[in-house]
Amino acid sequence: MPRRARAKAEKPILEVKGLTIGWGDTILQQDLSFTVQRGEVFGILGGSGSGKSTLLRFLIGLEQPMAGEIDVAGCGVPDLEAGLPPFGVMFQAGALFGSLTVGENVSLPLEEWTDLPDNAIAGIARAKLKLVGLDGAADKLPSELSGGMKKRAAIARALALEPELVFLDEPSAGLDPVMSADLDRLISTLSKAIGLTVVLVTHELESIFRIAERIVLLDKEAKTIIATGDPRKLRDSEDPRVSDFFNRRSKEG
Repeated sequence: MPRRARAKAEKPILEVKGLTIGWGDTILQQDLSFTVQRGEVFGILGGSGSGKSTLLRFLIGLEQPMAGEIDVAGCGVPDLEAGLPPFGVMFQAGALFGSLTVGENVSLPLEEWTDLPDNAIAGIARAKLKLVGLDGAADKLPSELSGGMKKRAAIARALALEPELVFLDEPSAGLDPVMSADLDRLISTLSKAIGLTVVLVTHELESIFRIAERIVLLDKEAKTIIATGDPRKLRDSEDPRVSDFFNRRSKEG
C-alpha cells in the first residue's frame, strides 16, 4: 500500500468533537466536529469574522474551549506547558523577530525544546531553510527578505522540531498571485514528499482549490460548520451559503 494510502488508513492526527469556542457569555462557534487525516492538506475556511483564526488558537492550546474535545496526535488537548508540542505553527505574517537573523529565528524552537549543542541547532536550521528553498539565507535579517521568503522562513521554523502536523494561518496573505502560487506548490510538495499534515487557515480560494484535499467552512451567522468536503465539489453545493462562498470571486467580477 502506498505511504499516503497507509497514512490515511490510520487514526486521524486531529479530531475535534462538539467543540464550542468563545469567551465569557459570547459564543463564536459551536458544535464543531471534524477530523484531519495524516498526510492531508486540510483547509479551515470562513468569511470575515467567522472565527477561523480564533479556532486555530484553540486547536493549538492557546485558549481553552467552552465545551467539546480536541485530540491532537492522540495527546488530547494541547498543553504547551507540559512538554514538546506535537505540531508546528506559522502565524499570520510569519511573526519573525526582526532583530534576529533568519537562521536564529528558525533555531528558536530547537533552543526552547531541546538540549542540542549550538552547532547542531544551527545545522538543523540551515537544513530546514534549504528544505523550503532558502538555502543561503540563514545569515540574513528578515528585513532583507521578500514577503514570500519571509513566509517560507516561517514555515521552516514551524518544521524545526520535525512535527507530523503544521498549522498555517493565512500563509498567502499579502502575497502577489505569483508568490502565492509558489508558496502553494511548496506546501503541496512538503505534504507529499515528507508525509506532512497541513491544516491551512485561509480565505484565499485559489490556494484552497490548488492544494486542499478537504475543508470545513465556518459560517458567522450560523456559528457552526456549514460544509465539509472537497472544495472543488462544494462549488456546486445546493446550499446557497456554500455555493455563494465558493463562487464569490466570479460573482464579484
